[in-house]
Amino acid sequence: MRANKKSSLLFRFLKKAIDIGLFILSVLVLTYLTVTYVAQRTIVHNVSMQETLSEGDNLIMDKISYHFREPKRFEIICFRCAGEKDDLIKRIIGLPGETVQIKNGEIFIDGELLTDTAGLQAPEFAGRAENMITLGSDEYFVLGDNRSESIDSRFDEVGNVRKSTIAGRAFFRIYPFDKFGLIN
Repeated sequence: MRANKKSSLLFRFLKKAIDIGLFILSVLVLTYLTVTYVAQRTIVHNVSMQETLSEGDNLIMDKISYHFREPKRFEIICFRCAGEKDDLIKRIIGLPGETVQIKNGEIFIDGELLTDTAGLQAPEFAGRAENMITLGSDEYFVLGDNRSESIDSRFDEVGNVRKSTIAGRAFFRIYPFDKFGLIN
């Protein structure tokens, strides 16, 4: 009788241990899948997006939406750039197939003045965009919001951003807590 009670107790302990182990494994697998394919935390490492984003801001990057739809003008994206150890964070200005030019601090898309700039700083320096830049079918022209301090598509170091280098869309700020929420 005592042997049955011990084996029953051992059986319940093993069942509970397996249940807890499976739960922990499930949480780890779900966490891995979420961080790899759905969303990821990223940190702003410079002042190129100020006033919208500040150095040290912690963001959640949506990694899945661009698998179902194309990036849109004025969205803030995170992308890989050769020679940079961290992803860059910039705002999309030009879309695939468009021509972009900057003249006298104004942005022109396909020869039309871009008027909906949402109060963003005018680019005083045109760089490569002094002459018309025609974007390829998978290329985007990006600018930092702090245009005087941003290395972006106006510079050869960044150039046009290929869709394949876009890691995701910055959409939610989690830190600092007083700015917690969706990013405009």
